[in-house]
Amino acid sequence: MGRRHPRSPEQQSSRAGAAAPQPRPTRLGDLADLAGLKNALKQEAGRREADTRRALQHHLMLQREAEVFRRAVADVAPLAPDGRVAPAPASIEPIARQHQIDERNALAQSLSDEIDIERLLETDDRLSFCRPGVGPESLRKLRRGHWVTQAQLDLHGLRTDEARDAVAAFLSQSVRDGVRCVRVIHGKGLGSLNRQPVLKEKVMRWLTQRQEVIAFCQAPPFAGGGGALLVLLKGTGA
Repeated sequence: MGRRHPRSPEQQSSRAGAAAPQPRPTRLGDLADLAGLKNALKQEAGRREADTRRALQHHLMLQREAEVFRRAVADVAPLAPDGRVAPAPASIEPIARQHQIDERNALAQSLSDEIDIERLLETDDRLSFCRPGVGPESLRKLRRGHWVTQAQLDLHGLRTDEARDAVAAFLSQSVRDGVRCVRVIHGKGLGSLNRQPVLKEKVMRWLTQRQEVIAFCQAPPFAGGGGALLVLLKGTGA
């Protein structure tokens, strides 16, 4: 084997320097990141401290209010039981008001003022009406007041359109209520221009167009006489 030549001190120093790790230089960006992180942590700690302080203040406020209430009711004694039972509130059935309005409008619009009723009325001074298929005895009973008048409609002061709507709504409601005999007051026309009952003939035309009306006649003197009509509705057993 050949002999190794001893290295010079310069060679040994150069080799040692090559093997030793070199330190990484510190950059300004790293310092800025560390400073930002430190600042964010400080702000977060401040927020937590503020939240804790507010929660403590709220808790103390509730305690003070509770203490004030306890002192205010310290001398209050509960009422002795009286044995009464609170009644349950009565249930209210829903009313389809819009449906009723639509139905009333449709019925009112279907009533005509031009229908010929001369052939439908009896030729007497009271111009009574009896629907075909209804016996004359029903009309005689109606004239004599056999059926109690259960509802009435007063048309005084109403214009023709208003009276037509009122008659339609009144008859519909009477049928729903199971009413048998009603009175419609149309007036005697004493306050009109020619002192003639303006609505009398119109009301009779409207009544003959309603299928629930099976008979009507002029009211007797004690029930309005020539200023009103007694109307018999279906389902009366006539």
